[in-house]
Formats: sequence, structure tokens, C-alpha cells
Amino acid sequence: MGFFSFIQEIAMDLGTANTIIICDDKIVVDEPSVVALDRRTDKMIAVGSKAKMMYEKTHDNIRTIRPLRDGVIADFSACEQMMRGLIKMVHSGSRLFTPSLRMVIGVPSGSTEVELRAVRDSAEHADGRDVYLIFEPMAAAIGIGIDVEAPEGNMIVDIGGGSTEIAVISLGGIVSNNSIRTAGDDLTADIQEYMSRQHNVKVSERMAERIKIHVGSALTELGDDAPEDFIVHGPNRITALPMEVPVCYQEIAHCLDKTIAKIEKAVLSALENTPPELYADIVKNGIYLSGGGALLRGLDKRLQEKINIPFHIAEDPLHSVAIGAGVALKNIDRFPFLMR
Repeated sequence: MGFFSFIQEIAMDLGTANTIIICDDKIVVDEPSVVALDRRTDKMIAVGSKAKMMYEKTHDNIRTIRPLRDGVIADFSACEQMMRGLIKMVHSGSRLFTPSLRMVIGVPSGSTEVELRAVRDSAEHADGRDVYLIFEPMAAAIGIGIDVEAPEGNMIVDIGGGSTEIAVISLGGIVSNNSIRTAGDDLTADIQEYMSRQHNVKVSERMAERIKIHVGSALTELGDDAPEDFIVHGPNRITALPMEVPVCYQEIAHCLDKTIAKIEKAVLSALENTPPELYADIVKNGIYLSGGGALLRGLDKRLQEKINIPFHIAEDPLHSVAIGAGVALKNIDRFPFLMR
């Protein structure tokens, strides 16, 4: 990247929970998709992990926003400010001027034209000159290392923060896909509701997220991989006195059961719409899991028992979409499935 380079190339996975930016084959930004704005002037105060530290802890003059909900842009101007802030993190170092950007951005495969337009506009307002969009399951498949242009079927289940993307890919295109707005955020909401109902303790979204990371599970029996109980501190819902509640993974597996069942149903429905030749390939190759949701303990085993097809978790499930978008950036002329 020279001092006088006029175009900077970046690949971005614009996620509901995290935004990852790749530049020169390296992950340069991996930050939560949160932005803190001043209520009076609408100026950006912080972005990424700094803004996440403020999340649910602000006073009246600051508002912290997660601009993306369910995988799509919910707050247009906040999203634009967040993208600018995160792109600035890439531009560190002395430059005489800001180069114009060539960007490849991952978007949910169930996006409507309006939602795609919103992502493209946000990127263009944040100094993107050439903006290409790629569907997330396609990017995840490339990131996992699958040859997407081969004449054989591969199935990807990408469980993010806001949406679960299920797609069958063959010959560089998506043959059948199912995009549902049920994903990591719903699991967090289930935990919040369960703690309130079962233990009478109020927990914030961030605390529910911690419970999910420490003791989240898709199976009630994990054997030797079982995590230790997690101690939750919070106010009693009725008396407001402080409480300390130990939570075990079995409870959480029960409380997440319904949401995981929705994901199972969506995978089955995508398989139903798959042509038989490709179906045979999928049974042989297995189904790949990517996205943060793939890290839920026992999820691959549970899906495998239900569907009778082996499930493989990607090597780096959190970054596979971003890595795939980075590969697509290098092959813009070769990949016909990139959308202008």
C-alpha cells in the first residue's frame, strides 16, 4: 500500500453483532457493531468496542445504537457513521488524502432490493467508490475453502447475530436458500426471558450474552465438554435486592430449545427444495456451519442427530464471511456472482 495509492481495497462483513474489515489479506478491524452518538448534535462519540462498553450504561445525552437488526440496516444514519468510524481505523498512518475505496460487503441472502440498496448507499456515503455486494453464505463458503464454482452441491449454514443464512451452492450460484431472522440475538433474548421467569432476576442484554458464551449449549448432555456453572449477579425482579444465581448449561439448553428447533426446521426446509443430484453431494460432503452461532456447544451434534447428515464447523467460524469477502475482492473479475 504505497503513499500515493489512489484506491484502497477493503472487504467487510457488516454483521448485526460484529463488523470485520479485511485489508491486504489481514483482519485489520474486528469490532462490535455498536456506535455511540451525542443526542444533541448527533456527532459520533465512540464506535466498536469503546461504544460497546457504553452500551446499556449511558446517561440522557448519549445514545448507543446497534444500527443493524436481524442482519439488515435499521438505522441508516447511525450505520453510515459506524462504517465511517470503522473504516477510519483502517486508514491509520499518514496520508496526504483519503483514498477512494473499492469494497466488497457481505449481505444476507434473504435481503430485499431495498435492503441491498440501503447497504450500498451507506457504503457510498462512507467514501466507497466501487461497491460490490456478496451474499453471506457464498462468502462463508469461499472463506471455508470450498470451491464454489465446481459442479457439485455444498450446503452452508451461517448463524450470525441477526439472521441465519442457509444456502446450497453449486457452479458459483445459490441453488436454494433459506434466510430466517432467528439467530444469536434471539438466543440472548431467550436467556433474558428465562432468567426473569425462572429465577426472578433481571439481566441485561450484555449479561445474557455472557451467560450464552459461558454456559450456552444446544444439548442437555455434553459429557466431558460440560462447562462449569456461571454465577449471575443481578437485582431481584420483585424486591430489587441483589441476587446471586448459579446457572448450569442444562437449564440454558432447555431455554434455547425452541429457537434451535426453528433453525433445524429451516435447514430441513432448504434441503426439501434441493434438487436430488445436489442432495446426494450434500450427504457425501456434509453441511458446513459458520458464524458465531456455530460456536454454541453441541449444536453440530444436535443437528447431525436430527438430520442424519454430518455437520462440520468451519475452522474460524466468526471470520469465514470476512475471509471469503477478502478472496472475492482479489477475484472481482473472475467471480460473476458479485453484485454491483
